[in-house]
Amino acid sequence: MPSLLNIGTSALLANQQVLRTTGNNIANVNTQGYSRQEVRLEARQGVEYGAGYYGGGVDAVTVLRKHSEMLTRQVALTGSVAAADEKRLDQLKRLEDLFPGGENGLGAAMGDMLNAFSDVANAPTDLTARTVVLARADELAARFRAVSANMDNLRSNLQQELASEVRLINSLATRIADVNREIRDAMGSGHTPNDLLDQRDEMIRELNTHVQTTTIPAGDGSLSVFVASSQPLVLGTSASQVALSTDAFGDPLKSVLTMQRDGLTVEMNEVTLAGGSLSGLLRFNNTDLADAGNLLGRMALALGTVVNQQHSLGLDLSGNTVGNLFTLGPIPDALPALANTGTASIQVAVQTSPASGATALAPSDYEIIFTGASTGTIRRVTDGQVTGFGAVPARIDGLELQVTGTANAGDRFMVAPYRQVTQDMDVAFASPRSLAVAGPVVA
Repeated sequence: MPSLLNIGTSALLANQQVLRTTGNNIANVNTQGYSRQEVRLEARQGVEYGAGYYGGGVDAVTVLRKHSEMLTRQVALTGSVAAADEKRLDQLKRLEDLFPGGENGLGAAMGDMLNAFSDVANAPTDLTARTVVLARADELAARFRAVSANMDNLRSNLQQELASEVRLINSLATRIADVNREIRDAMGSGHTPNDLLDQRDEMIRELNTHVQTTTIPAGDGSLSVFVASSQPLVLGTSASQVALSTDAFGDPLKSVLTMQRDGLTVEMNEVTLAGGSLSGLLRFNNTDLADAGNLLGRMALALGTVVNQQHSLGLDLSGNTVGNLFTLGPIPDALPALANTGTASIQVAVQTSPASGATALAPSDYEIIFTGASTGTIRRVTDGQVTGFGAVPARIDGLELQVTGTANAGDRFMVAPYRQVTQDMDVAFASPRSLAVAGPVVA
């Protein structure tokens, strides 16, 4: 029969572990990611003696984590969505600051120029009024250039942030794989390594603030981590690496996330990334910033084209034709998909026949997919509307697309017509006498 001394000793030792664990809980009350721990006590096997079984005392069997897997996953998911929205909102605020209202805005500069033209119409030979028109036109062009330059700076800073996010994701993935190895080795003792499990959960929570993940536990205690729905970022003790790359058209202004694993590179769809600050930054770069650039470029191209067309109809103070008032940046050729097999290239211009397309321009990029050498479809990226064409040149939203070379079925191109319009926008001449405000016909 166990002695009273043995029973008392077991109780003291077991409750000593309880007190030690309670003290550890108190010490870590403010520790990020710490899960409260609890000692599991079990009665010792009783011994039969005479009239029945007599207890042998108590043992501290192990230390358990008091946590909920469901709540842990929910916290990580909520933090992931919040991080994406917060990061995107921050970038949108920066973009909004590039378009001030009031007298410093593009609208005010445009109104000032049109008002100055009204003054010249009332006094066409007044050199002072002509000078004011050129000054207002120059100010408008300068504001377009300034906004374009600021957007380029914003994009440059954004690329640095994206690169930083990728480095953090790769670092966390490597650390999670290392902790998986430690947990797997420690599980061989039959006890759960609570502190390592807390450490891994905290790293996964932090990883979710950068990119949303899903996790699948393994029987050996390791945890596999997946991004973009199904891409394995961490498989047991092995971690993959992610990187930024250009899209299928080699577009330097668009970024996609890729994963390298076993010598293969897999491109991840931006939509499937869901939450995380990286997702928010990619969405801003590829959608919000691109849309803002298209709106700015479309405004400059439409305004500049219409003003130039009208100015080219008039005569200057010496009775000579002058041509354009504004110089605009070129409309770049369409970007061919890297997988194209044909020799075609596409030149883009504002439609001039049967009428000017300046008023029909839409602020969007366009994807062209060929079904034959001169047939295919044009998809407006902003709303997905598809328009077919059966011959070239093809026309869409005031743009004329001229094809040179031969396209094969399946070849794709991306038309981004507004990117360079504002970068070099300027007034074509400096002399007020060259302003063409006189009609070529005198009654």
